[in-house]
Amino acid sequence: MSTASLMVLILAIAALALAAIMFYQRERTRKLKTKFGPEYDRLVQREGSTRRGEAILESSDKRVGQFNIRPLSREECARFGADWRAVQEHFVDDPRRAVAQADHLINKALRLRGYPVGDFEQQAADLSVDHARVVEDYRTAHQVAMEDDRGQATTEDLRRAMQHYRNLFEHVLDTHVTNYEEARR
Repeated sequence: MSTASLMVLILAIAALALAAIMFYQRERTRKLKTKFGPEYDRLVQREGSTRRGEAILESSDKRVGQFNIRPLSREECARFGADWRAVQEHFVDDPRRAVAQADHLINKALRLRGYPVGDFEQQAADLSVDHARVVEDYRTAHQVAMEDDRGQATTEDLRRAMQHYRNLFEHVLDTHVTNYEEARR
């Protein structure tokens, strides 16, 4: 085999290897974007690097894969549904307390499902693995709750926080608040 033929062969192999790597990376990105949705974009932007953002998402996926995440039973859903309705009813009289109760209730539901509860950012990252479409609701609602602790949230902010908590609550319980009565039967 001549030197020229050997060089062509080496270049062809290198081109195929490069194409395979590019295909793998493109497929990896597609899968992560599909799974994490808006959370993918948020994290890549925050990190300033697709590679770092994707590494964090993959790490979160592996971390959550080790948890024993379980659905709630019908009875647990019914109980949480009743608790949620009570929190919503309190909003008219005491919006600040209702938002604090909503935050507490969502953490209680997450803990019961098997998610570790503690550091908010880690908790949101863990939640994004299975509930990527609503984790931004969690971030927004939690931010309002923190602003309220500092006396910086308006009643309208609190109302929006309750809407975000409701959306998150429905997804975490894998049901709709209006279906809790059905779950009790």
